[in-house]
Amino acid sequence: MEQHVMNSIQQSLNSNQPLSSQTLASLRSLFLNPTTSDSTLSSLLHALTRSLQLTRDSVFLHHSLKLLTDFSFHRPHLSPLALDLLRSSSFFSCGSPRLVGESLSALLSLTSSQNDIDAARFVSLCLGPCVSVRICLLRNAEKFSVRESVLLALFLGFTRDPYPYVKKAALDGLVKLCKSGDFDDRDVIEGCYCRAVELLRDAEDCVRSAAVRAVCDWGKLLAISSEERNKQDSSDAVFVQLCCMVRDMSFEVRLEAFDALGKVGLVSEDILLQTLFKKVLGINKDKIYKPIEGFEISASAAAGAFVHGLEDEFSEVRMSACYSLRTLTVFSLQFAGEALNLLMDMLNDDSTVARLQALDTMHHMATSDHLKVEEIHMHRFLSTLFDNSSVIRSATRKILKLAKLSKLELFRLCIDGLLGNLETYPQDEVDVFSVLFHIGRNHGKFTVHMIEEVSPQVEPAFGGKLGFDSTRVAAFLVLAISAPLSYEKDVHGVPPRIFSYAVTWLGRISYALSDVMNQETLLAYLSECSRSSTISLTDFMIKEALPTVKGMSTTHAEYELGEHDELRKSVNLIFRKVKDLWSLVQLGCTNEALKAIRECKEEVASFSTESPGSAGAVAFALQYLRVMKLLAAVWEHLMPTKKLNPYGVGKLELLLAKLDKRLREIRNRFIGLSKGEELQILDLIVVACLLRLSKIEICCYDTAMKKLSSTISHVEFLHKEGDIKPSHFIVEVKKSLHDVGSSSGGSTCKPLLFKKLVDSFSFQQFVLCGSPRFITAELEVPDNDSENPLPFIPGIPASIPLAITLHNVLSENRLWLRISMSEESTQFVFLDLNLIRSSDEIREFTFVAPFYLTPKAISFTLRASIGIECLGENVYQVKAFRGPKCQLTYLCPEKEIFLCKSAKC
Repeated sequence: MEQHVMNSIQQSLNSNQPLSSQTLASLRSLFLNPTTSDSTLSSLLHALTRSLQLTRDSVFLHHSLKLLTDFSFHRPHLSPLALDLLRSSSFFSCGSPRLVGESLSALLSLTSSQNDIDAARFVSLCLGPCVSVRICLLRNAEKFSVRESVLLALFLGFTRDPYPYVKKAALDGLVKLCKSGDFDDRDVIEGCYCRAVELLRDAEDCVRSAAVRAVCDWGKLLAISSEERNKQDSSDAVFVQLCCMVRDMSFEVRLEAFDALGKVGLVSEDILLQTLFKKVLGINKDKIYKPIEGFEISASAAAGAFVHGLEDEFSEVRMSACYSLRTLTVFSLQFAGEALNLLMDMLNDDSTVARLQALDTMHHMATSDHLKVEEIHMHRFLSTLFDNSSVIRSATRKILKLAKLSKLELFRLCIDGLLGNLETYPQDEVDVFSVLFHIGRNHGKFTVHMIEEVSPQVEPAFGGKLGFDSTRVAAFLVLAISAPLSYEKDVHGVPPRIFSYAVTWLGRISYALSDVMNQETLLAYLSECSRSSTISLTDFMIKEALPTVKGMSTTHAEYELGEHDELRKSVNLIFRKVKDLWSLVQLGCTNEALKAIRECKEEVASFSTESPGSAGAVAFALQYLRVMKLLAAVWEHLMPTKKLNPYGVGKLELLLAKLDKRLREIRNRFIGLSKGEELQILDLIVVACLLRLSKIEICCYDTAMKKLSSTISHVEFLHKEGDIKPSHFIVEVKKSLHDVGSSSGGSTCKPLLFKKLVDSFSFQQFVLCGSPRFITAELEVPDNDSENPLPFIPGIPASIPLAITLHNVLSENRLWLRISMSEESTQFVFLDLNLIRSSDEIREFTFVAPFYLTPKAISFTLRASIGIECLGENVYQVKAFRGPKCQLTYLCPEKEIFLCKSAKC
């Protein structure tokens, strides 16, 4: 066939005729045939090149474009030749706008690096009559090798285009240029800023939205380039200019405006305060800003900007305004105090997500010590402790943990609110007890005073019997035992017998205070305090000793490590953000949560990995974030309002498979994790099993139950070995497993039971205490590519020389080399590490692997990779002759190996 096609091509070219449609179809068959040699493919491409020079027929060009695109996808090692053809003038100088657009799309989809289209052609195409081509080029300008100065001129020019989406693309291009370029020419910066400000008055919503982004980014650059004495005024002017857009008729523009306000940076206190009042403040009445000659804007334009935002009809705008407040309150204590009045009104919002954002802003203010709650706020604030949403109640309690109250009356109101929360929602007991302990430590003297007032309620009733059935009594006991650990000085006065009473509630109190001390430490502390007539830090030094006590929670270890290891502290802060984001997932705000997780991944990816042990910590953090991203995506499909159609079932099954793979990797590719860290990973594996079992449409019941039982058994083993108390979630799962196993022989699927267990899962913050090591591998085939294939004889095993580098692989690990030609033609080769004399950290060696299944072909391609056997997961048996007994987690990307039939046979 090859010879026939080559003869046909040669005849056409000799007569200066382009290739026929039939010949192009034959070319396609040869391009897609895996046995076609590279030399033949190169000849065919050369022939196609000559044919393209002979005709400008649009039908022929369309067929050729499709042919080259398919060729690049199926023959990646020869794709540079095809891409050179795609960049040729044949496809861009024709009169068909559709063909030009398809050529651009093909180039952009096939290349990740910059395309070598010269600036003249780029500009010519932009100036052409086809609007869709113009928009495509402007949106993807960074993917072409065009100078910054040319792009700047083009973007500025096309902001005057009559088509709104062209103007939007040009403005977005200016924003990208501002972020990636290095501009020190003040005139250029002023010109871009002025043009963006002009377009704030455009008739089209999409243009005004893009103009807001451009004003924000170029405005920040304008402030930076200003003289030192004018920097503050320039920044204020940009901020005020953006405030003008918060009253725009378009929802999208208002949303962009509030997003931009939070990004401006340092703003003077006078302007910030003006955004909270509709009436112009006296200090701002005559204040005029002139950031650029010919541009003036009054400070009064900022009047009531955030008032309008927090009262907007759309909850998305209210949330955006609230988030911008969060970033701006750190600049001014007075601004934070005034903003709190508006945030308190937000607590009555109809949207749960908006209320949650308001509370998150308050929590951020409390973290920066800018939250000053007054008596007029307290009743409305504490009312959220009785909200129907558990997420809202939890967010309120997080703020109370950090609150600093100036009056005893405010302290009483907080305690009464927490007790009311406990009575109304008994399921919140653990979190309420924890908050009472922390608020007691923050206000030691108020705590002692209050315990004196309520001591009759705590004392045993007539007959010497303590009210064991009173949760209220337990709450007061938790508050009382926090006093000796107070951050205040000279706190004493809690009677020693109170600590004896607390012992009767030891189990429930220790569970609530697990973030501070374990049960053994708590018992020792209560016993010591009950024997002393006075309670003070100088007697016990408990607070200072807590982090060093054996069995302490990793939360304290985090702070200790943070003083010595900045990277781990940063990673743990990321994990803390993820824990806070989980509330959004539970509310169904998955898109917002996924966006935040992506931002966390970008932040982790920027961490330095130069210091010892840092590479493993960064790799672990990235893998953990991948797991959480998939878990959030799966959780969305299990919301009560989500109904699965056939497409949704397939998507959910795919997501669960990806989640299982990521969990397998995080469990098996990291060494050096503590038992507590390993248990938290196993908790996530248990949740993944329960998620699968809760959906009968996708559940392979027996397999999922076996994996769940196996995981729970390993969890029990770690609990016993480390003397760690199991969480409430694990206890409930074990109990349910026993109930399922004892009913109907364990063969009945109960999705509602598993759904209930999923709902009982309480997400805990992951704290990295050590320096995990990441198991990776590198696989190379020396001097092998499509031009230098390895020789083989059909039907006889082929020898494949490999250069292998292993990182952090232990001698007890079982590694397998997987070599495949297709899913049906796969073989495994065991790598015996005992035969390799090298350190555990880095092992470098060469290995000759046999491949037995050589086909009867001229050439073929293999794919090879190295996997580690997951010995703890023997549920899924791998069906391979003389292969691994358990599933593999792969340590490196697949390596392509080229083989060609030996010339001697």
